[in-house]
Amino acid sequence: MRSDRQNDVGGNGQGMAARKYSDLKDKMDRVDCVIVGAGVIGLAVARRLAQAGREVIVIEEAEAIGTVTSSRNSEVIHAGIYYKAGSLMARMCVSGKRALYRYCAEHGIPHKNCGKLIVATTAAETEKLQSIRAHAAANGVDDMQLLSGAAARELEPALNCDAALLSPSTGIIDSHAYMLALRGDAEAAGAAFAFHTPLLHARATANGFEVEAGGAAPMTLACDLLVNAAGLGATAIARNVEGMPIDLIPTAYLAKGNYFSCSARAPFSHLIYPVPEPGGLGVHLTLDMAG
Repeated sequence: MRSDRQNDVGGNGQGMAARKYSDLKDKMDRVDCVIVGAGVIGLAVARRLAQAGREVIVIEEAEAIGTVTSSRNSEVIHAGIYYKAGSLMARMCVSGKRALYRYCAEHGIPHKNCGKLIVATTAAETEKLQSIRAHAAANGVDDMQLLSGAAARELEPALNCDAALLSPSTGIIDSHAYMLALRGDAEAAGAAFAFHTPLLHARATANGFEVEAGGAAPMTLACDLLVNAAGLGATAIARNVEGMPIDLIPTAYLAKGNYFSCSARAPFSHLIYPVPEPGGLGVHLTLDMAG
């Protein structure tokens, strides 16, 4: 953003978010990119665009970064095992995993490459491990190791299984430290953040988008690029973009997850997952950075 604008512009009466646009009758303020949502995806996109020299503002309806899904997850760095072979998701997960480990090491972000075991407790599940390994290899995850029950128990003595599949490149991360690093990089490159600033409406134009944002200091912006990184609210945001084809807006299928914590010493040093079930990965055990 221009040097006369503060980077954190939400809630302090300063900077872009504090500017009233009712008096800008002849000219609408314009930026290169508006990003909706300051979760981990919005922050990563803001960082990359700002470092590429784009003028970026991130609008976020909450009071801080990463207050919803980005703070309510198991903080796992996934290997890229299950995604459809050849899909964008599969390619991005595999390349992103490698990039994320590098980024964590370079920025001192707490993380651990602890690995994951997918365990089989029946003959049918043991056979399924072979197909999971083959699918992972098709995605470029070529380090999967098929273990006998005895070999798995050498790694995890408390484990009860017939066989297991080891994913050495799976890990865990301190997601909040990661988001702070992303925000720091984005702001250092000139990105601005407007908190308490929900998107109300957007309209596609011949030159990009017009964006109306609410909050205590409403604003209207024109931008070349509008990025929807609103997490669970992304489909609702998409429906508020005039000119967005309805058939391109996916249906959101929400599922409630439950977490149980163990106050005693963790019995495992790897993440432990069952053979996946239809509709999900099953009940699994994950570790956090505190062990």
